Amino acid sequence: MWAELLPVGRSASSGGYRRFAWNTADAECRAWFEQQARSRGLTYELDRNGNQWAWLGDPRGQGAIVTGSHLDSVPDGGAFDGPLGVVSSFAALDELRSRDAELTKPLAIVNFGDEEGARFGVACIGSRLTAGVLGRDQAYELRDADGVRLPDAMEKAGYDPTAIGADDDRLSRIGAFVELHVEQGRYLTEEHPVGVASAIWPHGRWRFDFHGEANHAGTTRIEDRRDPMLTYANTVLSARKKAKLAGALATFGKVAVEPNGTNAIASLIRGWLDSRAADEATLERVVEEIRQAAYERGERDGVRVELTRESYTPVVDFDGPLRDRLAKRLGNVPVLPTGAGHDAGILASAIPTAMLFVRNPSGVSHSPAEYAEEADCLAGVAALADVLEDLACQ
Repeated sequence: MWAELLPVGRSASSGGYRRFAWNTADAECRAWFEQQARSRGLTYELDRNGNQWAWLGDPRGQGAIVTGSHLDSVPDGGAFDGPLGVVSSFAALDELRSRDAELTKPLAIVNFGDEEGARFGVACIGSRLTAGVLGRDQAYELRDADGVRLPDAMEKAGYDPTAIGADDDRLSRIGAFVELHVEQGRYLTEEHPVGVASAIWPHGRWRFDFHGEANHAGTTRIEDRRDPMLTYANTVLSARKKAKLAGALATFGKVAVEPNGTNAIASLIRGWLDSRAADEATLERVVEEIRQAAYERGERDGVRVELTRESYTPVVDFDGPLRDRLAKRLGNVPVLPTGAGHDAGILASAIPTAMLFVRNPSGVSHSPAEYAEEADCLAGVAALADVLEDLACQ
């Protein structure tokens, strides 16, 4: 399975992946998922929000145990973030069958769409829609960098966007969701290649618009300039300083420049801030301090600054009894928090959710250098199979 997925959406120049929602690579990943489901005799299903499901047992049954993750990527992302969870889910199902495990509850594997938010700017769109965290009207307003609306992209890819929205009926039939994911840090050790998540830090995305005045780079006097690039650059540095002082994280990882000419002073800079912290009060304080720094510098530079919050996820504490049950079943493995968002975090407000992490010896993620040892991946499959057997066979 891993070998089949590796070339899909991979850039020959960077070695990273460009599997974005509803593009050609995404379609290939979806076709792969459907083939894996049907080859195992599972019931394949596409829900109202474009998420893919593979069922062993009655899809309409109650108390279903669900596992899975996502197959899309960030721009030039790594091979493991998302796909490891989906591949491991199919492998864990194969392991359960080899054990002749007798399921007493329906079991499903899911591929949630657009988890990374690389195309439309909002993370976890598939699970957000399902949980009602993202409304239909809000989703219809989302556009990619080329101005293509989300529903139009879905329709072009052959999916019906008219039905998207909260799926309360589906969620009411799920007893628990367990997502396996490659660790996005470097805390697990060779002695403990698998861990259980305790919580997800609160996090969000904010867009800063820096409005200046376009002009000639070679003829405009320094004192006559209203250069938004200066305000943006100062804001980036301020974000790093404010976050470090608060023990938080703040990153400007995406920027758009207009008119984007080498010999032109920009008229508009758009910078997207990703910020995360251990608690919501700290996160709010850090973002407010970054905003103040941007506004103050903007006044000095003659630049107007606007701030828009594009997405926000509060702190997520995974279901305590489920988390403890998993940790005990796996031999009291490490329990650790994460600063990364996941579909499991979105669904946690509606159903019991938990996460397993597989060791990442490099600690690198969202990069072609992202990596996990084969032995650790196999340990993750075994752990997931143990957990699913414990939950679905009792």
